[in-house]
Amino acid sequence: MPTAEQISPATVCDGDRSATTRRIVWLLGALLAASMIVALATGSAGTSLWQALSDVLQGRELSLRDRVVLLDIRAPRVLMGCLVGAALAVSGAVLQGLFRNPLADPGIVGVSAGASLGAVGAIVLGGALVVWTVPVSAFLGAWITTILLYRVATRRGRTSVATMLLAGIALTAFAMALTGILVYVADDTQLRDFTFWTMGSLAGSTWSKIYVAGPIIAIPLLLTPFLAKGLNGLTLGEAAAGHIGIRVQRLKACAVLIVAAATGAAVAVSGGIGFVGIVVPHLLRLASGPDHRYLLINSALLGAALLVMADLICRVIIAPAELPIGIVTAVIGAPFFLWILLRQRGIVDL
Repeated sequence: MPTAEQISPATVCDGDRSATTRRIVWLLGALLAASMIVALATGSAGTSLWQALSDVLQGRELSLRDRVVLLDIRAPRVLMGCLVGAALAVSGAVLQGLFRNPLADPGIVGVSAGASLGAVGAIVLGGALVVWTVPVSAFLGAWITTILLYRVATRRGRTSVATMLLAGIALTAFAMALTGILVYVADDTQLRDFTFWTMGSLAGSTWSKIYVAGPIIAIPLLLTPFLAKGLNGLTLGEAAAGHIGIRVQRLKACAVLIVAAATGAAVAVSGGIGFVGIVVPHLLRLASGPDHRYLLINSALLGAALLVMADLICRVIIAPAELPIGIVTAVIGAPFFLWILLRQRGIVDL
């Protein structure tokens, strides 16, 4: 039998993806930085980022046009894309780990449906009630739905994941039914506003929105690494996770609240953007394994980069008009979602 000195690192780490995963973290960080630079430098306005940087380095003052385009339009939009993409991707990774299902995403617990109900309520009834903005109403709708979900799924201090899943489906159906009623009574202008909101867009991104929504998104994202150990243990099952010292009930509560906060705020400022929460975590699991210590970080990086590049496509593909970002993510995500289903059934091998 070989001694410890005779065992090579390759032998010890055979099947261990830690080194590969760490390299992927750096690669995704570089991808995100590159996508942000390209997004800042590209647009229909024709403003050059490189010329602006040259002016700054040479001590020349930026023109009013360059300052508005780069600092007031493109920069908050790119930053908002990073926040929203990271929120949706990390929320998908957390829920997939919680439900132990690669097809889970924020929409499965009713967060997106609750946000949609809040948004259409503000659009259709806002004039008759109080002056609530669409983002605030969408965020409140997401949180109310989450609270109802948690109350239904929790009994005697214990939360059933199966009940949570079924309750999420039921609450989603109920919220969509109420949304349908409001859409039915909406006039043409209100219907157009809601239609554009449901397709998703980062066009309305401003620094003021980032100041409000940014902390609500960023704080839950910063807390998700503390869930990694529990989510890793949960892959063994709830009973086994409890035996190794994981407080399963607290893990469930924290996971759901974090997802509700991050997704609710993201959907509120960007509208309905689908498939990011499914595509990104599943793709990373195939590349680097299911270890949530790295999966959550990688999901944030890839989700942010994916949404920034998708938004760039929306801005330039039919310039000077703009395509809703939800269309681009659906074109990418829907075939991938179908591939996941076929792969699980053994119909495709790749």
